[in-house]
Amino acid sequence: MTKIGIFPAAGGLGSSIINHIIKHVPASQLILIARKPDDLIELSRAGATVKRADYEDPSSLDRVFDGVDVLMLISYASFEIEYRVEAHRTAIESARRSGVKHIFYSSLAFGGDLTDTSVAHVMGAHLRTEKYLADLQAESNITYTVIREGLYSESFPIYTAWFDLAHPVDEITIPHSGAPPGVTWAKRDELGEATANLVASYTKDPQSFPYVNRVLLLSGPQEYSLRETVDILGRAVGKPVRIREISADEYAELPTHGTKHTYHGINLAREWATAWEAIQRGETAVVTPLLREILGREPEDYETTIRDLIREVR
Repeated sequence: MTKIGIFPAAGGLGSSIINHIIKHVPASQLILIARKPDDLIELSRAGATVKRADYEDPSSLDRVFDGVDVLMLISYASFEIEYRVEAHRTAIESARRSGVKHIFYSSLAFGGDLTDTSVAHVMGAHLRTEKYLADLQAESNITYTVIREGLYSESFPIYTAWFDLAHPVDEITIPHSGAPPGVTWAKRDELGEATANLVASYTKDPQSFPYVNRVLLLSGPQEYSLRETVDILGRAVGKPVRIREISADEYAELPTHGTKHTYHGINLAREWATAWEAIQRGETAVVTPLLREILGREPEDYETTIRDLIREVR
C-alpha cells in the first residue's frame, strides 16, 4: 500500500488537504507529521500514523519520512528567503534519504504564467525550492510536482494593510493605486481539495499522472483588481472603503506594519511591499482552468467567500 506523508499536517492548507484526501484513501495510508501531533489524535485513532517534526528543529526531520512513498510538502510559513529555503532543503534531503519517491510541493501563485522569476520577495524562497527540486530530479530518481497555490481569498488582509472585517476602517493605505492588473483570488479550502485530488490521483496511478516533474498554477476563476477587491470588502462590511496610495518606503515605516511583518526579529515590511509591485506587473493576474478541472466544478468566487467570512465574524 502506497503511503502518503503530509508535512506539516496542520495549519489551514494542511488541514484542508487531510480533510479531503481521506475521501479518497483510508486513514491507514496516511503518515501525518506535525509540530503538535496531539492535535491529530482523532486521525491517529482512525488509523493514520502520526509523527512529530518541526521545520524550526532540523534534527526532528531526520528519518521522520521513513515509510513515506509520496510526500505532500507544505512550505514553511514565513517569507524570509534564506531560512525558508534551508528549511525546505533539509526536509527534501531527509525525504530523499528515507526513500520518498515523489514530492508534491506547495508553492505560491506569483511569477505570472509559470515563469521562474518574480519581483515579490515572498516568492523568492519558493522559486529557489522549485529549482532545487528540478535539479534534484535531474540527478536522482526522485520526482516532483510543484503546485503554485493561488493567493488565498482569506489572505486579503496582508494585501489590504490588515483590513479587519470585524473592525473595518474607511481607508486602506498601501503602495498600490488599486488599478488593474489584479489578483485571481482562490478559496483556500478549494485549493486544499484540488491538491488532495492531485496527490490521490498520483498515488492511484503514477504512470498515467500527467503532472510529473511539472509546475502547476491553481488560480481562482477570475481576476479582481485591488480596487474591486476593496469594493467587495466594503460591501461586505456595509460601508465605503477606499485605497490611498503611499510609497513602499512610507508603508514600511508605518509602526503597525513593521510589527506585522517582523520575522525572527527582523522587520521585513519593506521587502513585503514588493508584493504590490508584483501585483502591478500582472504576476498574480493569470487565470487558468486547472482548479476548475481538478475540482470538477466552478470554483467559488471571491465575493461569496468574503460574504461567508463576514457572517463568521458577526
